[in-house]
Amino acid sequence: MRKKLRTSCLLLFALLFSATVTFGQDRTITGKVTDGTDQSGLPGVNIVIKGTSIGSITDVDGNYSINVPSSGGILVFSSIGFLPQEIEIGSQSQINIVMSQDVQQLSEVVIVGYGTQLKQDLTGNIAKVSGEEIRNIPVNSFESAIQGRTSGVFIEKSSGKLGEGIKIRVRGSSSISASNQPLYVVDGIPVTSENQGITNNQPTNPLADINFNDVESIEVLKDASAAAIYGSRASNGVVIITTKRGKAGKTNINIGYQFGVSEPSRLIDWMNAAEYREIYTEATLRWQGIDPITATDADRLAAQQLLDTGFGLIDGFSTDFDTDTDWQDQAFNDDAGFQQLDISASGGNENTGFFAGLSYNDQTGILINNDFERISGRLNLDQKASDKLSFGLGLNFVRTELTRVSNDNAFATPLQLVALAPTQRARLDDGSPNPSTIYYNGLIEKENAQAITVGYRTLGNLNATYQIIDDLAFRTEFGIDVLDNQDDNYQGRVTQDGSPGGQAESRSVRVVNYTTSSFFTYDKTINENHNLKGVLGMSYQQSNRNLTSIQARGFPTDDLNTIASAAENTFQSSSQTAFSFLSYFGRVNYKLNDRYLIGLSGRIDGSSKFGDNNRYGFFPAVSAGWIISEESFLNGSSTFSFLKLRASYGITGNAPVANFGSLGQYAGAPYTTTAGLRPWTLSSPDLKWETTKQLDIGIDFGILNDRITGELDYYVKNTDDLLLSRPLPAISGFTSIFENIGEMKNSGIEIVLNSQNIVGDFSWSTSFNIAFNDNEVTKLNSDADIIAGRNRVRVGEPLGVFVSRQYAGVDPANGDALYYDEEGNTTNDINAAPNVVIGDPNPDFVGGLNNNFSYKGIELSAFFQFVQGNEVYNDGGRFQSNNASGFVDNQTRDQLARWRQPGDITDVPRAELVGGVGDGHSSRYLSDGSYIRLKTLTLGYNFPQEILSRAKLSSAKIYVSAQNLVTITDYEGWDPEVNFTGTNRTTTTTNIVQGTDFYTAPQARTISFGVNIGF
Repeated sequence: MRKKLRTSCLLLFALLFSATVTFGQDRTITGKVTDGTDQSGLPGVNIVIKGTSIGSITDVDGNYSINVPSSGGILVFSSIGFLPQEIEIGSQSQINIVMSQDVQQLSEVVIVGYGTQLKQDLTGNIAKVSGEEIRNIPVNSFESAIQGRTSGVFIEKSSGKLGEGIKIRVRGSSSISASNQPLYVVDGIPVTSENQGITNNQPTNPLADINFNDVESIEVLKDASAAAIYGSRASNGVVIITTKRGKAGKTNINIGYQFGVSEPSRLIDWMNAAEYREIYTEATLRWQGIDPITATDADRLAAQQLLDTGFGLIDGFSTDFDTDTDWQDQAFNDDAGFQQLDISASGGNENTGFFAGLSYNDQTGILINNDFERISGRLNLDQKASDKLSFGLGLNFVRTELTRVSNDNAFATPLQLVALAPTQRARLDDGSPNPSTIYYNGLIEKENAQAITVGYRTLGNLNATYQIIDDLAFRTEFGIDVLDNQDDNYQGRVTQDGSPGGQAESRSVRVVNYTTSSFFTYDKTINENHNLKGVLGMSYQQSNRNLTSIQARGFPTDDLNTIASAAENTFQSSSQTAFSFLSYFGRVNYKLNDRYLIGLSGRIDGSSKFGDNNRYGFFPAVSAGWIISEESFLNGSSTFSFLKLRASYGITGNAPVANFGSLGQYAGAPYTTTAGLRPWTLSSPDLKWETTKQLDIGIDFGILNDRITGELDYYVKNTDDLLLSRPLPAISGFTSIFENIGEMKNSGIEIVLNSQNIVGDFSWSTSFNIAFNDNEVTKLNSDADIIAGRNRVRVGEPLGVFVSRQYAGVDPANGDALYYDEEGNTTNDINAAPNVVIGDPNPDFVGGLNNNFSYKGIELSAFFQFVQGNEVYNDGGRFQSNNASGFVDNQTRDQLARWRQPGDITDVPRAELVGGVGDGHSSRYLSDGSYIRLKTLTLGYNFPQEILSRAKLSSAKIYVSAQNLVTITDYEGWDPEVNFTGTNRTTTTTNIVQGTDFYTAPQARTISFGVNIGF
């Protein structure tokens, strides 16, 4: 009702205003002003003839009419939250305008924990990405869509496989054994984000269930002031996802469809058949004790025959001189691509608002046998029952189906096909995969095995708000997240693991996670100079997880591959676990004279995860801000339109992944034929949260009437009471006990710059962010390293540094691999070389650069993402780039530069089949992982109003987009964005193992075409 009244008043004012200026004007300009984000009409836009008091205002649909002098002039269009535009009238009689939102405007509303705040009033650090910024990006999870767009948030995909877990680090890693992933909150409800997939494969990503085209905004709470209200789980930051809601006005129906093709973003040069024979014949001769330089033709022929018959080790092994198989090509799909359809409707009136969306996403991965399908439906309703009482409802139903490939460490995984000899055929004459390759032919897996994960997800929330008095409201909400995952794997009768009768595994996981919260909000302005906002409430969360798994062997046929058809069950297991949190929270923000800001927040968390002596923890934060631009000495400044200094200090926590780490546990243990119990772990009643104390000092500024805005932050995070396993003497009967021991530090600088370079018919805006972070482990429970793969935890070093031998090149005299010993001299004995820190997988800095251009409906956006200063260890290099030494894998082409005779200067040792010359773990396989990537390039066209009117449409846009179009890097593998964590993972190994490449798929390059239509 109030909106109708306000709109009517605006229209009446516009009519009265225009009537007073009609005299002496002899023509009328009409047109429509639309929102550039969704092409809906914009009401209440001010239109003024520059230099005069002649003006008008758009109606509820964005239409306007204004009388102008015959001499013309310049029309100025302005509206709060949008960039102003100036248009020369000339001889035009109709002028339609598309206004761009000022997404960097300091007065925008930002979602915070249990409420909202104006950005200019923030005393904490929150990074925001609007849903419009990431709309229609051709990826299947919102984390990939926001990669590089949020300062201080490092996002890294594990590989180019679909549906895999994604690493997010907010201001660095803060834990060794607990999770380093942020807390995810969707529409106020913490959701399940942990991998639920089968443990002998790479982790999956439950967040891929969220259709980010339904998302209104994503806020990342980074400092303690912003995140402390989430207390015990906020040390790694908090990601708040807000979905779209309906707004009063006409019903808007939007249809979006896009499709695209994908290919690997990079390929590796492998040896062809002739090159393979050349280097392995040379290696075989040396194995036989024959110098390849002086070898006779008979010697070479004999060595070649050994090579072509697989040294007699494999039945049926043979090569063909007419064969030159590109195994890399066999690993990748020829028809990779995707399609997505989104249909939504939104609208409402002064009492009811609704948003309904339906989405279908179908992706075929760049690797063979890797597909992802998602069907998602969402309904959000808001109802005002009276002037005091309102309700809200949100429901999201999702079904996903992921066809998975084997983990990177298995010969069955597609990219390990590259290890096979190019001298062998991929398929036999009948088209079936060649079973007699030197290693297992993964094409057999493609056609005779399947690994399918089907997920059903229900996200629901219900809330009610009662306005007690004008300044005080009470809100209660209930949310539920039900995740059902079903893994069904089958290895056919001719596969490596399924022979001879076939093998199957069926695994079911259900996670039921529900949350209830109730809180009061208070917002009072006193005497125009004092503003007080407060939140006080409590919440309860419980999560229950049930798992059942069974394996079986022996099937009558591959077509009957369910567990019921098996001859015997070989393994079965089940588990149940749960955790709960009971929390009390509060926040107070005080603003004096629109310039002095103070914030206090705190949360008391109690959890079932902790010991009796530390069941509850308190997590407070304090912050302050000074809007300097409101002071008399800067008010009205032609340079600074906004300047704010802010600082915060607070304490946040981190809980262990294990639900019963504080308890003494028992496990079932049979004694002969009698069931029994045995002690499993010792109790740790003093177990408590890891604690992170964070200081943040920042400056927010706007220059030249906010044409340039930015943020500069410096922070220090000190984490203590790290949850670690302390070794115990074996005589105790236990190997370790879980305790709070250890400390870690992160410190860094974040810079954000946004500029409106050109405003008008042609507009150009730029957004840039860069973040530096320095991580250091300052204390462990002993002087010994914690080892996981090639990575280690060592006091005084960043988390997960690479420790190995330092490679020193090749001895020109004999082609030996050389290493540095303790004194810094070279040795050809790898065992005489010490293990030292050779590299760091953590980047020195990360960031992104986005440029947006528009001109009369044409839009061009170019977004670059960059990572600098990290190293990547190619663990597969010992097999694929080992100068034909120790194995018979095909080699990368750079190994042709091997040492061949005395005096050769090279960094590739001699080829020798047996002996492992240079193929041990060392810095030889360490590379700079820095890269700059043209992440997204989009060209679009918005159809003009004249065409839309004739077609009875409110908006229409066509576009072409490219994802991962260009990558600039010195890394020699497929892709520098890589994170193979291996199988049999624990949270500890997942945190430590970083930057490791092991036949890991590159990111996909995707070219897509799309259309968005609004009614």
